[in-house]
Amino acid sequence: MFFKGKIVLVIATGLMLSSCAVIERVLPEKAATNVLSGREGINGPVLAVKIDDTNPAHPQIGIEDADVVYIEQVESGLTRLMAIFSSRIPERVGPVRSARISDIDILSQYGNVAFAYSGAQSKLLPIISKANLLDLGAQRQSPTIYTTDPTRIQPYAMVLRADLLMARIVEKQYEIDSARSVGFVFGDEPKDGQPTNQVVIDWPSATYKATWSESEERWFLSHNGRINSAESGIILGPTTLVIQMVSITPSEFGDKFGGVTPFSETVGEGKAYVLRNGKRFAGTWSRSDANSGTTFSFLNGDEIKFAPGQVWVALTDREPKFTSPAPSKTK
Repeated sequence: MFFKGKIVLVIATGLMLSSCAVIERVLPEKAATNVLSGREGINGPVLAVKIDDTNPAHPQIGIEDADVVYIEQVESGLTRLMAIFSSRIPERVGPVRSARISDIDILSQYGNVAFAYSGAQSKLLPIISKANLLDLGAQRQSPTIYTTDPTRIQPYAMVLRADLLMARIVEKQYEIDSARSVGFVFGDEPKDGQPTNQVVIDWPSATYKATWSESEERWFLSHNGRINSAESGIILGPTTLVIQMVSITPSEFGDKFGGVTPFSETVGEGKAYVLRNGKRFAGTWSRSDANSGTTFSFLNGDEIKFAPGQVWVALTDREPKFTSPAPSKTK
């Protein structure tokens, strides 16, 4: 994972008659790179946490440390997040909410991961139990791990002590997979990107806006018209923003209020946009089966490389609205 190298320089007098001085320079350690985000960090065990994304749930907790974040549609056209952690595990994550049927396919490409959520309807629980993941929902854990934040109102007050949950995994010797490739490729910026300084992504009852920050080299997010800041005060936003166009259809599941749960089809293929470095790149996504990763390519088949850093993936069936910067004036 780490290596050290040494360069030894021998400096002698011009006639090589006097004693020589040996200068040893130790190269700095080369940091490990996380395969999910391409940023510095270990490929640690994967923790997936389901997070509320309604207005009362903001500011959210710990999402800034995630390697990958998915935005998915739930009942009534609202959105909910799936945050994937591997290189960094924060102390607290939340507010935690319930699982949905789309989560199973999203997570299957990551392997046998630790799945943290607040609960699920009874008809969905057997499906979660049979899935290739470690079911660590709140119904199976103590209130010291799934805590209640006294400053928040229910059902937006459940906060996961992620550090304690991961410690319990070690204590109980549960087996979960470490980070592995899910199809993302990181590297230099592709050619011929379309300059883009803003994009708006809509769902029936939720809106995200991403604005390119040249100074921080990432996309600043707004949620339903407000700057999307975490509880820490950090404005949330990825280095690479992926808009994955998927089919969203009604499922056989629903919430306790009678709302029908939508299903986002993440196995198959479709249109995609990859935004990085203030530009957008149009292409396609492809995933052959539930256990395979998702690749993003140009129409000619070349991979669309992501910028190293946090990745957000918006799963939507609505075309995004892009804004390009005004052409610079020439004298």
